[in-house]
Amino acid sequence: MMRFWHSVLVTVLMLLAPMAACAEPLSHADLYEAQTIVTGEREETRLPALKECLLRVLVKVSGVPFSQSDPGIAEFLAKAPSFVSDYGYHDRMEGIPHHDEQGSRDRPYDLTVRFDAAKIDLALASLGYAAWLDRPKLAVLIAVLTEGRRYLLTRDGKRGIDQKDALEAAARQYGLAIVLPAQSILEEKDAVSVPSGEGEVENLRSFASALGAEVGLGGSIAWDATALGWKAKWHLLTAKGETADWQVAGVSFDDAFRNAMAGTAAVLSGHAEEADVFEEK
Repeated sequence: MMRFWHSVLVTVLMLLAPMAACAEPLSHADLYEAQTIVTGEREETRLPALKECLLRVLVKVSGVPFSQSDPGIAEFLAKAPSFVSDYGYHDRMEGIPHHDEQGSRDRPYDLTVRFDAAKIDLALASLGYAAWLDRPKLAVLIAVLTEGRRYLLTRDGKRGIDQKDALEAAARQYGLAIVLPAQSILEEKDAVSVPSGEGEVENLRSFASALGAEVGLGGSIAWDATALGWKAKWHLLTAKGETADWQVAGVSFDDAFRNAMAGTAAVLSGHAEEADVFEEK
């Protein structure tokens, strides 16, 4: 899968040096906010969603890969409404009239939940953790290989738009500010190498530096027809020169990108040893 990218002639630094790029870091309030999809605006669908959002916020704020089964977490989830500052709904079918067989009870909504920061911090402290607030910018270089096509995800390109949206959603879920290369620059060159942890660490360092980022994430996702899913490989280089490699297979591309961001957040927050994303090599 990576042979194609290893054979290119253009270095990342030469490719990206003329380009200035930026990624807005998440605000303090953003870290304590989560979103999910619910059916209708009823309490019976809202209460389970509050638990889901609380778990996401505990993970996002701390960088710790908590799960529902972890000691202490279930107790907090059972009291999820007490952590909520406010919430709001957005009709995902806004502008589409209600049908006779599909009333407001059955329409899908985006539920955005904002949690009380002080209460979240206290909950984390009771578990022996603290809020992870000093977050570096992350430069991301991802190759997509599917049905004979090969392309990079870019911030303004026309290819892989759904995948780019999924990547950005995953980054928001884990509280990471990412920056992608520009398609306009890539079109002026023949190719670009995608660091994969196989002797290309310096390229990844140059790539991150050229985008004004402290950390670089390189990798690829490829469609596996036999598994009816995507397989992905990731390589992370931190500002301190530390590296991490992991992979996942047989998943949707949404899950592949969540896997990438979960691993990155765990490493950068200092909780890599607690993350199960590194178990499959």
